[in-house]
Amino acid sequence: MLVELFTSEGCSSCPPADTLLQKLAEQQPLPGADVIALEEHVDYWNHDGWNDPYSSADWTQRQLNYGAAFKTEAYTPQMVVDGQSQFVGSSARDASFAIQKAASSPKTDVAIIAVPPDTSGPQHFTVSVGKLMGDTPGDTAEVWIAVTEDGLRSSVNRGENAGHTLAHVATLRSLSKIGVAAASGTSPSFTGDPRVKFDSHWNREKLSIVVFVQEKKSRKILGAASTAITARNGKPPTATVSNN
Repeated sequence: MLVELFTSEGCSSCPPADTLLQKLAEQQPLPGADVIALEEHVDYWNHDGWNDPYSSADWTQRQLNYGAAFKTEAYTPQMVVDGQSQFVGSSARDASFAIQKAASSPKTDVAIIAVPPDTSGPQHFTVSVGKLMGDTPGDTAEVWIAVTEDGLRSSVNRGENAGHTLAHVATLRSLSKIGVAAASGTSPSFTGDPRVKFDSHWNREKLSIVVFVQEKKSRKILGAASTAITARNGKPPTATVSNN
């Protein structure tokens, strides 16, 4: 399942939520439920003294899209689980409840395979989405590919977190729509061969690819999967399939 955190380095209540997201991603608290994290830094805190280097107006717009669906105002820290549950991002209790609830819903199979890596230039992947599960009639199931980076840190010298060093996990670096899954009941409902370009400032050893299927209107996440870009712990990157 996809667990998104809307956060900012300029927000004094956000670091505990960043820590919670890291725990969820690393500890995987619910057996059989694969938590895939996305840490999305919004930009509306940047005017308060500290310019968050990982913030983007695109991530702010994504949060606003959720706000329209949930009928809530934008705030940080906000955690969203599978596009269906939202709560204050530092609440471990709410996170546990939402993850358990999401785990009981049917999930669409998503598979990612990295073509033998190239040390320069765009990276080639193959993506396959199985038969849509739990989809909403009349909605559109969009397929998205994201790049995340682990291990980012900032020494903040201005704003509400001045004097603190902040650590991040699964920080969203890029997000692109790569297609639309067919709602005909066939499997696969989508196949694609996206090429992803990595910024030279990103640490390839800490990058991961996340692919997820999200309904355009309801914002429901139907399925998600992730894979590392390069070898981790001496093991080559492998495709990860999310089906629970």
